[in-house]
Amino acid sequence: MTLHFVEHGDGVPVVAVHGWTADHRLMLGCLEPVFAKRPGYRRIYLDLPGMGRSPAPPTLAGSDDQLAAVHEFIGEVLGDEPFLLVGESYGGYLSRAVTRDRRDQVLGLALICPIGTEVQRSRRTLPDPEVLRPDPAAVAGLDEATATAFTEMAVVQTPEAAARFRDEIMVGLRIGDQEAIARVEQRWALSSPPESGPPFTRPTLILTGRQDQVVGFADHIALLPHYPRATFAILDVAGHNLQIDQPALFEALMNEWLDRVGHG
Repeated sequence: MTLHFVEHGDGVPVVAVHGWTADHRLMLGCLEPVFAKRPGYRRIYLDLPGMGRSPAPPTLAGSDDQLAAVHEFIGEVLGDEPFLLVGESYGGYLSRAVTRDRRDQVLGLALICPIGTEVQRSRRTLPDPEVLRPDPAAVAGLDEATATAFTEMAVVQTPEAAARFRDEIMVGLRIGDQEAIARVEQRWALSSPPESGPPFTRPTLILTGRQDQVVGFADHIALLPHYPRATFAILDVAGHNLQIDQPALFEALMNEWLDRVGHG
């Protein structure tokens, strides 16, 4: 499987895996402001199969195939070189499995609103939808589909947040291969749970939103014994697009994680 990707910078590799039906621009939008002030990292942003500009072969039939594609990509692009791994939502779910399989190669793991211990949506512990900072003017310049998607998700509804949603998330949502996506959803859970191996003992960051109505935060607490070096944060005034709702806190916690990785 050939995956589309873009990369920036030189140095320690950082592989970024986006969430369900989005594309690499979600990760690029939230991580580049962090690394703009931190030279020495090679940032690699991929599109998962069937999303963004990565084609999905007819054989793509579940999350096991998505994980295999990520492993193949890492093998082709990095070989055995150590790297940092950042995953968001569904990409966080896959990233935990990559870490299980490449535990000696992953220098550190950061998870942004990842799927928690409950993979099936109907079984997740979720807060009720809540908008804490509404602004009707935020969607004034958006088309109807983007405005609807933004207001259904955003906890912070400002013009700045709406513009980021349009440019970083909606652009990917529009171009996904819906047939391939539907096939994967039929075999949504990985056949082997991401935490089925030994604990991951390198620096980890798990960011969740107190108002995240998609994956929640309560189901993630059970992950902590598997990640003894994890900082676990539940951010108030933050939904599933935590990096947009709370950009300053997001960048501060990402920088602290990078500091910890640097010190071992």
